[in-house]
This record gives sequence, C-alpha cells and structure tokens, in this order.
Amino acid sequence: MAACIDTCRTGKPQISPRDSSKHHDDESGFRYMNYFRYPDRSSFNGTQTKTLHTRPLLEDLDRDAEVDDVWAKIREEAKSDIAKEPIVSAYYHASIVSQRSLEAALANTLSVKLSNLNLPSNTLFDLFSGVLQGNPDIVESVKLDLLAVKERDPACISYVHCFLHFKGFLACQAHRIAHELWTQDRKILALLIQNRVSEAFAVDFHPGAKIGTGILLDHATAIVIGETAVVGNNVSILHNVTLGGTGKQCGDRHPKIGDGVLIGAGTCILGNITIGEGAKIGAGSVVLKDVPPRTTAVGNPARLLGGKDNPKTHDKIPDHLSLHKITLIKMGLESKLGNSELCLVEFPVIVGKKLKIHHYCLEFCFAYYSFLGNYNKTSQDPGLLATIN
Repeated sequence: MAACIDTCRTGKPQISPRDSSKHHDDESGFRYMNYFRYPDRSSFNGTQTKTLHTRPLLEDLDRDAEVDDVWAKIREEAKSDIAKEPIVSAYYHASIVSQRSLEAALANTLSVKLSNLNLPSNTLFDLFSGVLQGNPDIVESVKLDLLAVKERDPACISYVHCFLHFKGFLACQAHRIAHELWTQDRKILALLIQNRVSEAFAVDFHPGAKIGTGILLDHATAIVIGETAVVGNNVSILHNVTLGGTGKQCGDRHPKIGDGVLIGAGTCILGNITIGEGAKIGAGSVVLKDVPPRTTAVGNPARLLGGKDNPKTHDKIPDHLSLHKITLIKMGLESKLGNSELCLVEFPVIVGKKLKIHHYCLEFCFAYYSFLGNYNKTSQDPGLLATIN
C-alpha cells in the first residue's frame, strides 16, 4: 500500500513524494495517430477511402467561456474517474477534489512531484501557492496551456489526465513559477526549482527564459531551453529539442521562437536567431540561421523548402501544424514523382530516410502508412527520399 501523509492544506491523504513515481505517466505509449489533423482530407488505402476525423479548431471555441470552465471540468472529470476506478480515489481526492482552486491544486501537484527528503512538499506548496495567488496572469496561462494540450494532443483524454500526468505541462507550469521568482531577483529559489524539474521530469528550462501561452510540450523528455530564449504563444515542441547557444556568444545568445511555430523531435536551434511565426522545423534539424515566417526548414544544417531566394510559404499559420505532409523525391533526379503528394496517417516523418512503397502504403522501420494522393505503382523504387513538404 502506498504510504500517505496528512496535510494541513487538504486534511486528506496525499501521496508521499517517495511513491510519486508510481503515478508518473508512461508516455512511451503515446499513440500518434492523427497527431496533427487536416480538416476535410481523406487517405487512400487500396480502393477504400477513409475520411480523417478532426476536432474543432481551437480558434472556433468560445475561448473566454472555455478558460473559465477549465477548473470545473477538471473536478467533474476527477469525480467521474473516481466512480469508474475507485482505486484512484485517495489520489484524486488529495490532488483535485479537496482543493479549493486551480491554483491550490497546481501548487499541490507540483509540490508533491518536486519535493524530496530535504525539500518538504509543504514548504514548496507555500512557495508555489504564494506565487500563483499573486500572479493571475500565470493562472490564465496555465488554463490556456491545458486547452492547448487537450486540443492539439490526441493522446490527451481529459483535462485531469493532462493536469496530473503530463510532465511537459507540469514542467512548463513549474517554469512559469521559477521565471516569476527570477524576475523578483529570487534567483536561488528559481534555480532550485529548475534543478528539481530537471531531476524529476528530465526537462531543463532556465528560469530566465520567457515562455508564451498555449504551449504544448509533447513527451517533453530532454527539452532544453536557454536563459535568453523567448518562446511565443501557441508553440508546439516535441521531445529532445534544444533552444541553445552556439558557445561563441555572451549576453543575448538564444533563439527567439515566434507564435504558432512547430518544432519537430530532435531539433537543435542554436544562437540568437529568429524563427518566424507559423514556421515549421522538421524533426532532427539543426537550425543556425533565421527562418522566415510561415516557411518550413529541414535538415542538418537546416534549409528552407523552395530555397532561400524563393521559399515555399504557408498561406496562414497551419491550423494543426502538421509535419505529416511529405513529398517523395526520386534519388538522383530533380523532378518529383507525378502527383505524389502524401499525407501520413501516423507520426513521425523521418526526414532524409529511404522509404519503400507497397500498394498505396509507405514502409518505414517495418511500419506501414497509408497516404493521400494517387501513386503510379509502375514507378515503385526502393530508393525514395522523404522530405517535409
């Protein structure tokens, strides 16, 4: 049986920090089906046509009402989960049901996950709740982050799921608190929180970094953001991303990420450069130069699709910021295969890797992917190069 402690703030059993690892979400099982969705698009599998299901766009929601309802929805979901799985009753009661507000619940969750033997959860709770109560803007940012994760990550089944189990979300909120302490010149505490977040979640945000709202950190493992980095609103960042310096500069030395940017897994963006709003950075890219708004950069070193003189641009910031749309380019030839624009149903797209085509399916790493578009089967070639389109 998990060890429990009573707290003065809830009067209810709370999971001990020593057992909190038992409740950490195993994010390795995330399903990427329809990770980023296109509305009104269809995929072809043989002669069968299948329409991709989409969620309502975040912009179409009544944002004010949605934000105001987040805490109420979290409580409703928690009670529903308790009814379905009574075994989580004590955990959900201490974490959600007995808490008086979103601020208190967040302070409680973070204090339990970031505490250790020499840093009691009660001490951290008092610190976190004080910062949250004194900064309503942080609380609004927390709500917008919850909306963003629920909307953009199909693996997120509920608000309470994100709130309790998504370490990317929790690391982002801990950073918001640490950044506020940093701006108050309470740097020792800010750096302490940074260290505990790094140890507990494997996410390393310098407390001096500025982070916008509506942030999605998917999986979040090994994300590193440097001291002078700036991340805009509605940005999506996958795992193993570094926003770092080149080692050749001092002072303002980290990237500036615009609104609506998508950064693929394993990407390094280095130096005091700007990634324009709505830009997409392909997985595994190393970006050393500015990326214009609404363009796509891929590769090592990263290059703009269409070339730097006439890069391809998006008409608007993509609604779902998809990295799934690719073009197959025949090895050694400049011309593209006829009518071969593809839309993968699964993630990820691996840039620069050879793919095989088998009867309307792409094969990569022993996985098969259906695609959008007509394909001339007589043109099959085992040596096709995948690039982000």
